[in-house]
Amino acid sequence: MSGKSERRVARAVVAEYHQAELGKLVARVAEAVDCFRAGELDPFEVDRVLFQYSRAAKELWKFCNTLQAELAAAMIREQPPRDWWERGAPRER
Repeated sequence: MSGKSERRVARAVVAEYHQAELGKLVARVAEAVDCFRAGELDPFEVDRVLFQYSRAAKELWKFCNTLQAELAAAMIREQPPRDWWERGAPRER
């Protein structure tokens, strides 16, 4: 495979991974909103979920967009990074 072809494949792997992982994060937000609508969560609890989503999505974006595509794709194939939701958790003081 040529260098351009390898990069194209790597970018596709990273894009597919990014979309799948972002979908998981968005699903957590949707679940929180549904719980709020059902009266199971208060607005502050939903706000905490939104805050964690924002942090997690930023960490995911950095992984998918700051590494070289070939390196990120290799990491995804060999040992995908740990749970992005947990990476977005606020640090306890």
